[in-house]
Amino acid sequence: MLLMIDNYDSFTYNLVQYFGEYGEDCRVFRNDEITLEDMIELGPERLVISPGPCYPDQAGISLKAIEYFSGKIPVLGVCLGHQAIGQVFGGSVKQAPRLMHGKTSSLIHDNKGLYKGIPQNTKIMRYHSLTVDQDTLPDSLLPTAWTEEGELMAFATVSIQQKGCSFTLSQL
Repeated sequence: MLLMIDNYDSFTYNLVQYFGEYGEDCRVFRNDEITLEDMIELGPERLVISPGPCYPDQAGISLKAIEYFSGKIPVLGVCLGHQAIGQVFGGSVKQAPRLMHGKTSSLIHDNKGLYKGIPQNTKIMRYHSLTVDQDTLPDSLLPTAWTEEGELMAFATVSIQQKGCSFTLSQL
């Protein structure tokens, strides 16, 4: 079962639909509707932290869920979820150089993991005003994708199964 934490974002159910198309059994809970104990009892095999309109510190159970499940099951963070993973692992979240609400960028990536087989310079849709500061990433987070301007778009953990991306996945 895939557990999705909904950070009050309309894109959450787009993600649920995509995962469902790949046969995932998705359970969705708002970030203030479920406790960590409830999550543990559900026994998810995967965890996804959705986008949302706030800073990671305001994302309800998201940070605690990442802290607990890191290293136990695969964790994917999208937009706010990406920022939350970055923060939990010691990175800093800051204002992005430019507001990117409904704007596209070209994606440059390492051609591994999520990006294997995705053409370089694929257009991605961005909806965020915050970013994880690449200069503050700990050694445990490996940058994996950037914009053509060099802004960090994704990272993965070096030794465990966490990934974050700061754009919508509809193009992938």
